Amino acid sequence: MISKSEARVLLETNILRFWQERMVDYQQGGFYGRIDGYNVLHPDAEKGTVLNARILWTFSAAARVLHNTPYRILAARAYDYLVQRFIDREQGGVYWSLNADGTPLDTKKQTYAIAFAIYGLAEYYRATQNSEALNAAIHLFDDIETHAFQSYMVNDQMVNGYVEALTRDWQPIADMRLSEKDENGVFTMNTHLHVLEAYTNLYRVLKNVQRNDVQGTKERVERQLRTLIDIFANRIFDPTTGHLMLFFDEKWQPSNTYTSPGHDIEAAWLLHEALEVFGDEELLNQTLPVIHSLAQAAEEDIMDEKEWWCYAEAVVGYLDQWKLYQEKKTIESNINLELAEAAFHYIQTHLMDRENGEWFWSVLPDGTPDRTHDKAGFWKCPYHNSRMCIEIIERL
Repeated sequence: MISKSEARVLLETNILRFWQERMVDYQQGGFYGRIDGYNVLHPDAEKGTVLNARILWTFSAAARVLHNTPYRILAARAYDYLVQRFIDREQGGVYWSLNADGTPLDTKKQTYAIAFAIYGLAEYYRATQNSEALNAAIHLFDDIETHAFQSYMVNDQMVNGYVEALTRDWQPIADMRLSEKDENGVFTMNTHLHVLEAYTNLYRVLKNVQRNDVQGTKERVERQLRTLIDIFANRIFDPTTGHLMLFFDEKWQPSNTYTSPGHDIEAAWLLHEALEVFGDEELLNQTLPVIHSLAQAAEEDIMDEKEWWCYAEAVVGYLDQWKLYQEKKTIESNINLELAEAAFHYIQTHLMDRENGEWFWSVLPDGTPDRTHDKAGFWKCPYHNSRMCIEIIERL
């Protein structure tokens, strides 16, 4: 059985210690942008908003759950750097990336990155009650809703969605891709998933804030969460396969049949989390078939996905399914617990770098660690794995 103590040791000694000792940039501010798969620091690497926002979320959550002052200090460092460097004070939103010295590098407005900034800022507020962090999250929510949210009629049907990317001054941009391996879609599953995640955390905070000036924002976040849940259930989820579709045009027509089991199981528990934070039992019951289908579809292929983040999300997703089936008193509960435990065991056996800290990117077909990808970098952050540990600590 996975234990809280086991998760805490993994979190503090393997993951957070690595980021505390190896990734703080005392020369140019904030955190370094890259350590490669051979544990070599690249001090002049670019710094991405997604990495910094995920560091902010990680140390904020760790400070909140573990009541640890050093983690709170590192969360404050990430918060200060995000607010001072990544937020575009002239045009709104956040820059996609900075040079190592903190000057803007890529100034496009990627909705995905803005969502992660909201996610991190909301968590920092949860840990510190810093009202300026909440205000910054609300401003970024307004930026997304003003510029990235699209709503229009197509063939007498309303189309809603969050456009993938825009220019610095919020104009259409030719290349909207999140990364080179992605398709150039107007709407994508990945961005909508993390907007959902960010808005859930923001709504969780706003529900408990006794400020008259945020009540209107709380209602807007609630409305847009409902919209996002509807988009997942009726646009992104494919009822014929049980998987999520990934890339879409402006009419929500899918461009291919690719699937991503890691995102399927991540979406299953993030949708469930959003609905629980929402507190709408009727909507939860309506959406549970989608949540169960995603978890079952992911089960077919998730163990073939050898990347670190897929296994971290599998642990959380199947723990969530285990508890959900327990509550519904069905016989499927133990199967999901076994899946979570198998994923956790694989992480401990194959993905953890016990010598140098953190996790390898993936495991190669011959069973050796993949060192061609970063140990820490633009896309290798302490977010999936730290969140897995924190979810175990909070759930068990």
